[in-house]
Amino acid sequence: MRHDDTDGGGETQRGVPTAADRGWDESLYGEHPAEPGPRGGHASAAVSAPGAAPASGAGGGGSGPDGGGASGAGGEGPAVNGAPRRSRGRRVLRWSATVLSVLILATAAAGYFYYQHLNGNLSKDDLNLGDNKLHHSDPNAAGQTPLNILLLGSDSRASKENVRLGGSRADRDRPPLADVQMLLHISADRSNMSVVSVPRDTRTTIPKCTDPDDGKVYPTTTDKINTSLQHGGPGCTVATWEEMTGIPVDHFMMIDFSGVVSMADAVGGVPVCVKENVHDPKSKLKLEKGTTVIKGEQALSWLRTRHGFGDGTDIGRAKAQHMYMNAMVRQLKAGTKLSDPGKLRGLAESATKALTVDKGIGTVKKLYDLGNDLKQVPTKRITMATMPWEYGGGGSYVVPKKDDADQVFSLVRNDVALDGKDRKKAEASKSAQPTEPSQPKADIPVSVMNGTGTSLQRPVTGRAGQVAQTLTGKGFGRAATDPTPQSRADTTVRYPREELRGDALAVAEALGIPERLVKHSTGVQQVTLVIGADWREGASYPESDGGGKADKGHHKAPESADALRGDDKKACMDVNPNYTW
Repeated sequence: MRHDDTDGGGETQRGVPTAADRGWDESLYGEHPAEPGPRGGHASAAVSAPGAAPASGAGGGGSGPDGGGASGAGGEGPAVNGAPRRSRGRRVLRWSATVLSVLILATAAAGYFYYQHLNGNLSKDDLNLGDNKLHHSDPNAAGQTPLNILLLGSDSRASKENVRLGGSRADRDRPPLADVQMLLHISADRSNMSVVSVPRDTRTTIPKCTDPDDGKVYPTTTDKINTSLQHGGPGCTVATWEEMTGIPVDHFMMIDFSGVVSMADAVGGVPVCVKENVHDPKSKLKLEKGTTVIKGEQALSWLRTRHGFGDGTDIGRAKAQHMYMNAMVRQLKAGTKLSDPGKLRGLAESATKALTVDKGIGTVKKLYDLGNDLKQVPTKRITMATMPWEYGGGGSYVVPKKDDADQVFSLVRNDVALDGKDRKKAEASKSAQPTEPSQPKADIPVSVMNGTGTSLQRPVTGRAGQVAQTLTGKGFGRAATDPTPQSRADTTVRYPREELRGDALAVAEALGIPERLVKHSTGVQQVTLVIGADWREGASYPESDGGGKADKGHHKAPESADALRGDDKKACMDVNPNYTW
């Protein structure tokens, strides 16, 4: 599934950083006049280069009868074919400036080739290998869209280094498993970020996926979610996440064992805390009670251990990963570890060699832009949580905890922060917006779209027409269907301008749709109803929908999500009592 190709000539050229991006003075690339300027100055005279003549010798200001300079280093020689001959000093200056420019351009070219080298380090794969993809998130009132990025940790043993770090040589030819899975949700306004982990032993439906390399079709199955990576690559894990959560995934990033080690080294180590001495021989983690700065293989052991924390299951591992990521984010935001050019170069090499990404972010420039989006989020507004779960199959696997997991997924789908701090902001903004229709119901244009199809279910034929007919019967005489294909987990009513909020609320009220699903969006031209997979039948919106708790005052992650804030420096892991020393 590895694709080492770049994005093609045109795309790559557009993504190349400019001289200014690299810190060069853009004036060095400006055009210089072919001939000297007025007496007293020259465009090149300000350039100081080894071996150049003094600036005073480049101009005029001489004492000759014509007002020109005397012949020699500072003046002009006899005319040749009517044109003044340039002095040796002028030629030396021009030559020196040219050499300097060539050196600068050569260095810039080296930067360009290094940039291309880093692009070549990246492996690229298709984003989604399923038959049906969810429609991307809607833009908010300011035209901003949220970002959903799936982070995957692969247990690949495909190299000697990964075998050494990961264990059994017998597994070297085994297709890798996605043992770490986290969804990063960056809010549309970049004010907050929510991270949701799913335990690798979560049993779920893996939809049909087609490997783009050999055309092999993997049929729909039910299995642990980490096996989805073996169904054609990370694009099948993306399809599985979309099916399970209803959250559209915009990008994925996957890293392997050796990458974790090298990246941890590049940032100088990460501080973590344990409440007791811990020793897990299987992951090789051994730490004393308190805070330790871990790096290299010790960092990998921290991220891999399943037995050392909590009850010895994958649940404790997810929380340890959250603690590690929070600490790393705090360090990167502080910037103290990345001031050394050598470390920066090492981090660039480590990161790009370790990563497999979707083709939409398959260049260093695009990853850099993505990093800038992440950098905007304050540490205190980062919330890391684990999908609420419960045991199934006698404890051999876990499944999503129905109401609580649905609540977490619904918050992410609707761009509501898991920390609960969005509630007051949402209520304040709505208080200033109209709640009454701007015109009689019969005059309100309403577009109705069918978004009931999912990875596992075909869309309900004629669903948009059925609901549009219901609206007509309730007095909305201008309700009409829009055949544009959609795929949505949640039903939504969108409106393009604040003055039309009352119109959208009237449509929602007529159909029993909760107010939280009424949204201001620049992606529509009029009031638009998208019927989601949560409403496949009936004339009224179902009362007991999956995210219903959000309508009862729950505007943050439930306790069962075990949320951890990004600025919590006192967090410390509970150690499994069977693995102390």
